Amino acid sequence: MPAGFEAQPFAGPLSAELARPESPGLALYWLGQAGFLLRGGGLTLLIDPYLSDSLAEKYRATPLPHLRMMPPPIALTEIGPVDLILCTHAHTDHMDPATLAPLLAAQPTLRLVAPRAKRAEAMARGGIGAERIVTLDAGEAAMPLPGLHLRATRAAHEDLAQDESGAHLFLGYAIRLAGKTVFHSGDSIPFAGQVEEVRALKADLALLPVNGRSAALARQKVPGNFFLDEAIALAAAAGIPRMIAHHFGMFAFNTTPRATIEAAAARPALSLTLLPAATGMEYRLLP
Repeated sequence: MPAGFEAQPFAGPLSAELARPESPGLALYWLGQAGFLLRGGGLTLLIDPYLSDSLAEKYRATPLPHLRMMPPPIALTEIGPVDLILCTHAHTDHMDPATLAPLLAAQPTLRLVAPRAKRAEAMARGGIGAERIVTLDAGEAAMPLPGLHLRATRAAHEDLAQDESGAHLFLGYAIRLAGKTVFHSGDSIPFAGQVEEVRALKADLALLPVNGRSAALARQKVPGNFFLDEAIALAAAAGIPRMIAHHFGMFAFNTTPRATIEAAAARPALSLTLLPAATGMEYRLLP
């Protein structure tokens, strides 16, 4: 591992790990799909948590049944206090009402960050009023909590879709917390100007989807993401020294084998540290 970064397995459930006192630096835990829990600087954040089985219910008895390949690593009732939830876009595996609404109901001070283009939908799915939502569009920044700085970037979940006002439907977020910057691209493929936009963030770690895309899935209205080599190329070109590959291992019809990511991580000429996301693992950016 490069200096300033650790990836360590932990024994026992994630709930027990989170019950321990916070350590220095910025810790990350994978929740499955594009979901992560971040803890540092006295704050706990969730990004795109999908901790239910709502998509299996929605698509029951259809050609794409959305059966989970992995169970949620933690129950909603075991997460503990959360300060902010960030959703990159409105697809249910990123803005899940069965995850958001119970968490927001149980924690009255918890707020939600979402694309401005999906403000009404985010409020409805979370069951919250306007006072509990922070909206951003690409290029905008916010400091919703002391010690936390957010910047929204463009994302192309196959295209740079915008609403009638020009607000972007799909976002990425640069999260500056505990002296470190993590870039979560949201669901995206490569697009013109992306490398320059991401390079300007000066991120310490990239969280990038690697499930790829196909014409067959597009015909079934399932938009795709970076192929693994595209994600690696973006992180390398943007000067990001570490990358965690995610958005795999959840739905059998739309995934990438873990072994493929592990093989890429072992390439001798790779210019960055690449890790496949894993549950039971703590990733830590050291102070």
